[in-house]
Amino acid sequence: MSKPMKEMIISEYQNRFGELDSAVLVEIRGMDANKNNELRGELAEKQIKVTILKNSLAQTALKGGKLELLSDSMEGSSALVTGADSVVEVAREMVRCAKEYVALELRAAVLDGELFEGDSGIKRLSEFPTKDEAQANVVALALSPFKNVVGAAGAPGSSLMGVVKQIQEKLENGEEISKAG
Repeated sequence: MSKPMKEMIISEYQNRFGELDSAVLVEIRGMDANKNNELRGELAEKQIKVTILKNSLAQTALKGGKLELLSDSMEGSSALVTGADSVVEVAREMVRCAKEYVALELRAAVLDGELFEGDSGIKRLSEFPTKDEAQANVVALALSPFKNVVGAAGAPGSSLMGVVKQIQEKLENGEEISKAG
């Protein structure tokens, strides 16, 4: 490959991945064209892209960037998987696809500067909550003390109203109210 062609590919990788802080690296080996198209179609429906890499050029392009941690895992037929709303969703989808497509090997992933290596690392990442799920959990946790306070305030208040009603009924019936002691 000529030097200008290599520079053009490196530039394309930098444009495509330079701003990313998370991605999943997989190896797709021995997958026939029909299965490959089927896999890419399923992923595209979920806004997930697969980019086959030229490892040495990708390593050069990612050097100094947030995805550089993936460089050591780039061997063989590497592909960078990106997209969806979060890398957690991408990891979940890749774990699912690895069960269906035996030619798909989970290599590594990066999320916020943390490297998740191998099959077990990506499976662990896939169990993390997505950003939306984490925000929903935080809101639920933040609201739960207020729900408890309102419930606690309502319970004594309702029994207090019962006592006030009894006093009112006794007074209306001309009964005497004794002092509680």
